[in-house]
Amino acid sequence: MAAVRLVSSSGMKNTSSSTFGVDKLPDDMNELNIRDDKEVEATVVDGNGTESGHIIVTTIGGRNGQPKQTISYMAERVVGNGSFGVVFQAKCLESGETFAIKKVLQDKRYKNRELQTMRLLDHPNVVSLKHCFFSTTEKDELYLNLVLEYVPETLHRVIKHYNKMNQRMPLIYVKLYMYQICRALAYIHGSIGVCHRDIKPQNLLVNPHTHQLKLCDFGSAKVLVKGEPNISYICSRYYRAPELIFGATEYTSAIDLWSAGCVLAELLLGQPLFPGDSGVDQLVEIIKILGTPTREEIKCMNPNYTEFKFPQIKAHPWHKIFHKRMPPEAVDLVSRLLQYSPSLRCTALDALIHPFFDELRDPSTRLPNGRFLPPLFNFKTHELKGVPMEIVQKLVPEHARKQCPFLGLRCRRTRVISQRWRSAGQEVDVVAANMCSFEEAKGKEMVQNTARTMTRNRDDTRRALC
Repeated sequence: MAAVRLVSSSGMKNTSSSTFGVDKLPDDMNELNIRDDKEVEATVVDGNGTESGHIIVTTIGGRNGQPKQTISYMAERVVGNGSFGVVFQAKCLESGETFAIKKVLQDKRYKNRELQTMRLLDHPNVVSLKHCFFSTTEKDELYLNLVLEYVPETLHRVIKHYNKMNQRMPLIYVKLYMYQICRALAYIHGSIGVCHRDIKPQNLLVNPHTHQLKLCDFGSAKVLVKGEPNISYICSRYYRAPELIFGATEYTSAIDLWSAGCVLAELLLGQPLFPGDSGVDQLVEIIKILGTPTREEIKCMNPNYTEFKFPQIKAHPWHKIFHKRMPPEAVDLVSRLLQYSPSLRCTALDALIHPFFDELRDPSTRLPNGRFLPPLFNFKTHELKGVPMEIVQKLVPEHARKQCPFLGLRCRRTRVISQRWRSAGQEVDVVAANMCSFEEAKGKEMVQNTARTMTRNRDDTRRALC
């Protein structure tokens, strides 16, 4: 019998010990709890919980007078594994809903950064954490189990599908997937302050029916603090930013934008742009296309790097890398993301308003099967906090602004409040608000003030006619 001990999501032991090479978790993240955090009681099950047909039983609730609730997960199949642990598909027997459970070996001395990060996230393009529990084995090994929403496909498998069919991915799908990648990055970088550090097609989940994309696997994610060193051996090789290859330890979230540029190029080409066989070979592959970096560019990537000795190679023109019929907007966005100097790469927010995505902002655009696009402009308040109004106006097309009423953006619509009054035997139409247009209204307060003014004007007109 293998004992599985289920504890509350906030039940990790707090310790101040540290180990060289382990990124320290920021103290403020240690204080956070999962939304709708629930207490989980201990239970005992057979096996390690990932075998097909194996059932894991947990108990949640019991706080603040809430009744306890038993939840049973039946393992169905393994969908991914690696050095981190294993991910398996499981079904909740009570609701019939399918989840993905990520099971990782947990060092008892430290809190799990992935769990702490997942607690912060709430976005339509980021996979959501539903529940978590710990399990122990007969060897007294501690495992963290993250119960995540299940999304059936990965972008990696979608790319392989088109390659197998000897086809290029339709450009509308490239735009759709890339836009959602950039939106997820804009959110985690701007709203949460987290760098993912492992952007690649395998970590981008896709619903094949709606084509909604979600970023997953925050096992390498970290809040980057200026002045604090980070490990440079991070991110999968094909998508690794050059500053990481140069050994930089004080890098920024721009490493995610480089990775995103590599993903975009792969979507357009059907294969990785920089398929290096090793760390050094990866740099060679980059130089073959971008050319040899200048001393200034090397300084921008890693000021401490001085041993760079590569032959001088000229940059390969981008338009010769892609098909001659490739839209110039696509090539331009790739070139803006794949810059040696991290500060010169466009941000995720800048990428969202790039002309490459203009087709997605057209209200008449549909999927190839005639269906509507997935939600792309349902921005939340925290997502656009601090974003200049001129950027917001480009981000949210006019036809979608009713989804973001808190912005107070211009909303052209005919709103006629017509009342008929009689005066001196004549009928008079009193139109209280014809072509209501709020130009960059400062939120709800201005809208309310405008409404009150309209009401007063209507009452004044009514009294005058009486």
